[in-house]
Amino acid sequence: MGQKGLSSEILQDYGAQIKFYSKGDIVFKEDTIPRYFHQIDTGCLKMISHGEDGRTFTQGIFTDGQCFGEPPLVINALSPATAHVITDSQIIRLTKDSFEKMLLENSSMCHQLNLLLANRAYEKTKTNMMLTGQAPEIRIGFILDKFKANMECLENQKNQICLTRQEIADFTGLRVETVIRTLKRMETENKIEIRNRKLYY
Repeated sequence: MGQKGLSSEILQDYGAQIKFYSKGDIVFKEDTIPRYFHQIDTGCLKMISHGEDGRTFTQGIFTDGQCFGEPPLVINALSPATAHVITDSQIIRLTKDSFEKMLLENSSMCHQLNLLLANRAYEKTKTNMMLTGQAPEIRIGFILDKFKANMECLENQKNQICLTRQEIADFTGLRVETVIRTLKRMETENKIEIRNRKLYY
């Protein structure tokens, strides 16, 4: 989660295409060579990595207008995470060669990418600090706030958050049982709503 990505119009000028992904699809896998620059047109996905003990770690959640997986593409490294689609999504993708050509020919796009990467590193540090040693409700509230900030939200009412309890647990480092228990308490305090097992915040 973070600031919006690059100009979709300029990306398409350099040959970017929009590809449809269904919920549950994998855009690319951990430890593979990046071949495309990716940016979400509509939809939502999460970046996950796996520890040596088999545990899954959510590195980030991305929504409309955000790009993802660009650091390894820029530095020619293997992807450190898998991009897993959470909801049906349309994703803009541009080949690596065309992406590099675009940056060479457009100083404004290069500057925009630098700002985006700097902002992402800054937000990552803030998130790590917030999720360390805080009470479960504070951790969950922080994630819900960040997720909602990237949505087209309706004023004066709660909006659906397309995260499962397990995804919230993976992102906050909490046990899923703790997430469920904390959400129930937040519901009684009218901080969230649960309708048909769906979370509104």
